[in-house]
Amino acid sequence: MSTVTIDNIEYALDSLSDDAKAQFTSLQFVDQKLAQLEAEVAVYQTARIGYSNALNAALPKEGSKDKH
Repeated sequence: MSTVTIDNIEYALDSLSDDAKAQFTSLQFVDQKLAQLEAEVAVYQTARIGYSNALNAALPKEGSKDKH
């Protein structure tokens, strides 16, 4: 028998109503999507740092004659 803990109370999944089971399933789905989006944000932030560093390296240095 599977159990879930919600607000520090343990429930047997079999004892939940169909509506409660559906809400729990939806909540799990949303939590998984949020975790996926957070991972994607981390990737994009890392890429942004890389692009920013590459841009800074490509810019003329202070006092350089190679100003565009």
